[in-house]
Amino acid sequence: MSVATLVGRSSTGNRILDVAEVLFAQRGYAGVGMREVADGVGLGKSSLFHHFKSKDELYSAVCVRILDTIGDRLVRSLARGGTPGVRLERCVGELVDVLAGHPSYARLLLRSMFEGDDLPDEGPESEAVHRSIEGITGPVEALLTDGMDAGEFRRASASHVVLLLVGLVVFPFASGEFGEELLGADVFEGAQVERLKSESLNLVREGLRARV
Repeated sequence: MSVATLVGRSSTGNRILDVAEVLFAQRGYAGVGMREVADGVGLGKSSLFHHFKSKDELYSAVCVRILDTIGDRLVRSLARGGTPGVRLERCVGELVDVLAGHPSYARLLLRSMFEGDDLPDEGPESEAVHRSIEGITGPVEALLTDGMDAGEFRRASASHVVLLLVGLVVFPFASGEFGEELLGADVFEGAQVERLKSESLNLVREGLRARV
């Protein structure tokens, strides 16, 4: 199930997603009610349920839209070619840019990881999210494997490296007051974004480089 299937790409559907994204990022799945979302959009609750039959479906649609936005950027980045190292660094840079440009993304993605007990483990909504996740992790794992086979990257567990990359790039943009206090500045400021990108690329470059 794609985002287009879930929301029909209507302007009202996307306005609902915009409001829900901010609320879910701030307070998580359990902390947001459908009435609050409806009020934020300027709809009656019954009208909201016309677009999304349940909070599970709404939350899933929000997550899928985020994941598909990220996935589309990464796929386009990979398609530009280059060595595995060049493509991986380009992907990391793209991920930093998309998270910096959408302040709700990182916090909501991290919340969705540790709030899994609140959400259904199966059904079309869950399947849609898992497909979107695989659309990101699969190509990156394949890229890492290509780099190892070519001798450009050291041998490692591609799935573990992907998990570490998520922590490396996503967490800073979800760190809130902790990150601001540590850096002494807003992580979303242009200079901080560029520094995070530079440090992330250096860590990836040095951590995966094959030693001869």
